[in-house]
Amino acid sequence: MKYGQTDEHPHLLETQIESTQVYLGKLLDVRLDRVRLPDGHESMREYVIHQGAVVIIPVLDSGELIFERQFRYPLRKAFLELPAGKIEHGEDILNTATRELLEETGHSANEWRYLGVMHPCIGYSNERIEIFIARGLQRESGQQLDHGEFLDILNLSLDDALLAFRNGEITDGKTIAALFWADKILRAGW
Repeated sequence: MKYGQTDEHPHLLETQIESTQVYLGKLLDVRLDRVRLPDGHESMREYVIHQGAVVIIPVLDSGELIFERQFRYPLRKAFLELPAGKIEHGEDILNTATRELLEETGHSANEWRYLGVMHPCIGYSNERIEIFIARGLQRESGQQLDHGEFLDILNLSLDDALLAFRNGEITDGKTIAALFWADKILRAGW
């Protein structure tokens, strides 16, 4: 059994009694559930259903990583991030990573390695982000951005990226988690 599965901790299990869809949009499915708590009492849980996403650590032959700078409307500012994107319904996660890398950066990769999953907001969403590292990059085309998508591409060394995190220039959770992996893989041989 994997770490964190509910069967390992039945004394913490909350059971759904009733579920109401509060909002259904293009990206978000907001729910309000009535649950039975471990002590038998009832409570309400609000949460967001999300189809999941991937984040890619693209490593150029020079050792630099490809980053994006993209405006994120909820926080009204541009963020420095690694390439990422939503998993389409029924899509294999490697296909998502391959598609997003090409669309956002114009690169393909000869070598893909799956690193793991992160859950960025466990208190209010089931979102998962699958983490990949991509090597053997080849420039295939220009960016093929989605309608309404705008971003700049820049390359940073791992040291510069970690310094940007340390200085508060990188605050995106998926990028921070992926940089942890990049540091361990590129420096410690994980």
